[in-house]
Amino acid sequence: MSEAQAEALARAAAVLRKGEVVAVPTETVYGLAANALDAAAVKAIFAAKQRPAANPVIVHVADEFMARDCVTEWPATAQALAAAFWPGPLTLVLPKADEIPEIVTAGGSTVGVRLPRHPFMQELIRTCRFPLAAPSANLSNHISPTTAAHVQTQLAGRIPLVIDGGAAQVGIESTVIDLTGEIIRILRPGMVSAAAIAAVLPEHTVTDGHDEGVLKSPGQLKRHYAPNARLLVMNWADEADLEQQIAYSRTPHDRVCVLAHSIVVPGTRFGRVSVLPKEPEAYARTLYGELHRCDAEGAELICVEAVPEKPEWNAIADRLSRAGA
Repeated sequence: MSEAQAEALARAAAVLRKGEVVAVPTETVYGLAANALDAAAVKAIFAAKQRPAANPVIVHVADEFMARDCVTEWPATAQALAAAFWPGPLTLVLPKADEIPEIVTAGGSTVGVRLPRHPFMQELIRTCRFPLAAPSANLSNHISPTTAAHVQTQLAGRIPLVIDGGAAQVGIESTVIDLTGEIIRILRPGMVSAAAIAAVLPEHTVTDGHDEGVLKSPGQLKRHYAPNARLLVMNWADEADLEQQIAYSRTPHDRVCVLAHSIVVPGTRFGRVSVLPKEPEAYARTLYGELHRCDAEGAELICVEAVPEKPEWNAIADRLSRAGA
């Protein structure tokens, strides 16, 4: 670890030990972290993000032992998934331990736990010696940040410290999986796919699910991950077809951003035309950054080419659907 990294680690740990919040890098998106065992500290996350109390936050741990301390049950399914995907972008929902404050779980009886892959986040949790509650470091329902600059744009003046750990390597939030029932439910899709989970748990049924009443996972609100501009997910044959489809909006052409991956229109008549990768992992890594760029350039309308209807694109389709809701 370099001297600068060691200094950043020490500063972040000191702020967290005081019960304050720190924006930190993870491999998925940047998180706004606080001591997960301190209800007042977690409350500061909700205040900074303007996050509704009914939306739970995920608890990040340094190892399996810390994860077990956060829950009352550690079934064989959790052991198998942790062995296969941790550290990494998979959150396991299990019955919560008494030490986890209700504000973390939105008053529910379960908690989502994850061992992140980013080395700074891992070292920070080990240094603090307590788990970190860390939802995305953005204003509630807005685009998640994948760089420290994105955090500054939304939260400058609202939090005491932002740690720059480079661009997020996954680019969208973790897969969240509910292990509390007989059927394994994916509450939020991510880049750990249903097929990959099913391969690890061949004797179990894995299905998509959502919560009624108390939420067990973040990412289930209808509108989420949204830019300031209106976002439309659509298909087009060519530039003329796209223009015809959006003519009703009367948006000036220089205020329209187009995010394409297959049928790329000329960039001369629109404010921006961006070409996103055709491979889902690379697309996910790029998506939020492009949406942040559109907002920064004053877009009023963002036209996103619909992604393929294939399982490996499910998480991205989910984020686009909620961003455009």
